[in-house]
Parts: sequence; structure tokens; C-alpha cells
Amino acid sequence: MFSGQDYHISELMGMGDWFILHFTENKGMAFGIEWGGRTGKLVLSVFRIVAVGVIGLYLLSRIRKGANPGFIISISLIFAGALGNIIDSAFYGLIFSASDYQVATLFPKGGGYDSFLFGSVVDMLYFPIIETQWPAWFPVWANQSFIFFRPVFNIADSAITTGILTILFFQRKHFDL
Repeated sequence: MFSGQDYHISELMGMGDWFILHFTENKGMAFGIEWGGRTGKLVLSVFRIVAVGVIGLYLLSRIRKGANPGFIISISLIFAGALGNIIDSAFYGLIFSASDYQVATLFPKGGGYDSFLFGSVVDMLYFPIIETQWPAWFPVWANQSFIFFRPVFNIADSAITTGILTILFFQRKHFDL
């Protein structure tokens, strides 16, 4: 993973150092988890495509049945975010060169760094809101550094999370929960 120049947006705006644009290539799934090598990546990519297809069909059925607009918007956010991550993963490796410790080249001679469905998803939003250390009395992690909200994510991840949380808090009546 290449970590290029960080842009501390909140600091540039005079608001501290809690929002950073941080380029990260996520080769796996949520939180960068990878499993099964290339076979695992292929299974993950195919699963994502099938899941987006199912979500898309479900969305169409809800629209045709006149579901609540808030519910339609929530499912649409999940659908759009998942589709965005699939597009990134499917094509990023085809159109960019590897970016290990360098700026990637768009449409490099000889092709990108990997084949269809094996690319990375680019994450860039980082909110290290609290940077501190665990107290000395805390078991296991005593005196180790702690950053509240460590994950680096993208707009598509935000859409998925917003859609899911909106359903959980405001649209549960559409499911037998």
C-alpha cells in the first residue's frame, strides 16, 4: 500500500488536525481484510457483483410497489456505494500502474498493474479525531497509542453506511426485525 502526501484539510482551515485526505489502496474488503489470495479476491469480486444485482432487483421491486421514499433513498445509497466500490475494484488495476512509493500513471503502456476484478479500491477520507495513549492501568494495550476513528474510507463506503444506518434507525418497519 502506498501512502502519498497527506492533505490536512481541517488544519488548512484553521480547525485543528482531525480531517486528512490520505491516499490508500484497499486490496481487500472492509478495513483492508484480505483472504484467500487471488482466489479469495475473485470470490469477493463475484460476490460483490451478485450482491449488487440482488440489491438492484430488490430496489426495483420496492419502487414498483410504491415503498416509502425514505426507504428507497436508503436502499439507493447502499446500491450506489456498492456499485462504486465494484467499479473501482474491477477497473482500477486495469487503467493505473502500480503506485508503490510513486504516483500511479493513468493508462500506462503495457496496461495496468492487474487484471479485471483484481484492482484495489481507493480510500482517502481519514478522521483521526482523538490521538492519545491507553492509560497505564488498562489491560493488554497499556501505554500503547490509540486513535479514535482510525479507518480510512471513501465516499462509496459513506453511502453504504448512511443507507444502512438510516434503515436501522428510521426504516425498520420494512423488515421483520
